[in-house]
Amino acid sequence: MRDIDWQGHRGARGLLPENTIPAFLKALEFPQVRTLEMDVVVSKDLQVVVSHDPWMEAEICLQPDGSEIPEPDYEQFNLYELTYDEIKQFDCGSKAHPRFPEQEKMAVHKPLLTEVVEAVESQARTLGRALPYYNIEIKALPILDDRYTPAPAPFARLVLEVVTQLGIAGRTTLQSFDPRILEELRNLEAPVRLSFLVENEDGLEANLARLDFTPDIYSPEHLQVDAALVEAVHRHGMELVPWTVNDQARMLELVELGVDGVITDYPDRIPDLDESRK
Repeated sequence: MRDIDWQGHRGARGLLPENTIPAFLKALEFPQVRTLEMDVVVSKDLQVVVSHDPWMEAEICLQPDGSEIPEPDYEQFNLYELTYDEIKQFDCGSKAHPRFPEQEKMAVHKPLLTEVVEAVESQARTLGRALPYYNIEIKALPILDDRYTPAPAPFARLVLEVVTQLGIAGRTTLQSFDPRILEELRNLEAPVRLSFLVENEDGLEANLARLDFTPDIYSPEHLQVDAALVEAVHRHGMELVPWTVNDQARMLELVELGVDGVITDYPDRIPDLDESRK
């Protein structure tokens, strides 16, 4: 049977606050989860912070005094303008998430990438399970350059330095929607796998034309995936890892289509493939 790379999206966002240490530790409780998926941005003091957005999200975070974050107020809560000591004062887990009713609420902060990896590696050893792989999205876009995030070259170098220092490069994929980030990592001869995230509907060939090389992984929104795309991606020598799949029937359908991995908010919904084929 093919080995499917089941990935816990932002740890286990459906169950615990996203991109937090408790969420990543929760994902480790599910033996089928091979990879922890997460996002990184940069603080004012150039720390690599695990966060989906380069600002404090009003939907999930509270100010240090417990008050709501005005929305939208991206300038005031720009993480690139806050030191990490300031960032960790915000509570990004006590609010009820409107789209994830099963998510357990708890007071928790945005962690550093180093904190996540150290906690995860320790817990994996405690559980006696294989050390996980990491799929780390570098959150870059041209409109964010030098305002909310570093420019692509220093951003790519900074993340790669942390990954290398942590000793996890051989178990790490760096992914981005921004071709410039992937090109920078390629030029740095990064000892990691590279994944091209895609949310547009331009098609495989148009998207690959945006890069000067063929990445290891093509990662589109799962509704774009059909048998033709699976075949085409594999013909290019890439793996196909769609996001974000929370319906178990769709998970099974994608496995049957031949995808190489699946990213999900709900690791508790990962199907037993042996049982499903009986």
